Amino acid sequence: MAAITAGMVKELREKTDAPMMECKKALTEAEGDMAKAEEILRVKLGNKASKAAARVTAEGVVATYISADGKLAAMVELNCETDFVAKNDDFLELGAKVAELVATRNPADVAALSALEIGGKTVEAIRTELVGKIGENMSIRRFARIEAKGQVASYIHGGAKIGVLIDVVGGDEDMGRDLAMHIAASKPKALSADEVPAELIETERRIAAEKAAESGKPAEIVEKMVQGTVNKFLKEVTLLGQPFVKDDKQTVEALLKSKGASVASFVLYIVGEGIEKKVDDFAAEVAAQAAAAKK
Repeated sequence: MAAITAGMVKELREKTDAPMMECKKALTEAEGDMAKAEEILRVKLGNKASKAAARVTAEGVVATYISADGKLAAMVELNCETDFVAKNDDFLELGAKVAELVATRNPADVAALSALEIGGKTVEAIRTELVGKIGENMSIRRFARIEAKGQVASYIHGGAKIGVLIDVVGGDEDMGRDLAMHIAASKPKALSADEVPAELIETERRIAAEKAAESGKPAEIVEKMVQGTVNKFLKEVTLLGQPFVKDDKQTVEALLKSKGASVASFVLYIVGEGIEKKVDDFAAEVAAQAAAAKK
C-alpha cells in the first residue's frame, strides 16, 4: 500500500475542503490514488464543499458568550456568503458553540480553535459538514476573549451584524449596557489616545499639514492648526474622548468619572468589515442561468 503523506492529505483537503482525518481515510481507502480519494469524499460529503471553498464569505453573524458571573466572555465572527444563511439555525448554533469554546478553552488562534471538539467532532469537521449540507461557504474569521477585571457587558445590533463586549470596572449593569450600545453606535477605534494606532495618527497629521500649508500662515501657526486637527481626530475615534450618545454634553470619560468607574477594555466586531464583497450583475447572472438551462 502506498504511504499516505501529510502533503497528500493537505493537497486533498485543499481540493475538497474536507476535514483532515476524512482526507486521510479517503486516501487510505483509495491506496494513495488522489482522484479516487476525491471521488470517495464527494460520495460522503457531496461536491458542495469543494465548489464553495473559493467563494467570498462577507456576510454572517457575531456570536457571544458571557459566563454567569460576567467575568469571562468571548466573541466570534462567523462568516458565510449570504444573509439568508446567516439566519440559518444550524449556522447560528455553530456560532454560539464556538464562542463558548473560545471562552472556556482559550485557543491561541483560529487554527487551534478549529481543532477543538464539540460532541466528539472537531469544529473544522462540523464546519465542513455544514458547508456540504447548506451548499454555501462559511468560515471563522476572528475571535476575542476577555477575562474581566470588572464585569463584562455586551450589545448585539442589527441581526447580530455588530457585536460589542466591554469590561467595565465599577458602575452598574445599566451603565455597562449603555456603554456597549454607545460603542456600537459611535464605533471608537481605541479606548484612549495612547492606544490609537500610530499609522492612523500619522495619516491624519499628514492630511492636516497639507491643508494647513495652503493657508499661507506662519509655520508656528500651521503647526498649531495641525495639532488641533489631530487632537480633534483623537477625541472622535477614542471611547473616552467621544460625547456619550445618551447625553452629548459630557464625554464617556466624564460619565465614568461621575460614576467612579472605568473601562478596562472593549471589543467591537462589525460583520464583513474590511472584506471585499463581490458585487454581482443581476441581469448577467439571470442570462447566464438561462443559457445554462438551454444546454
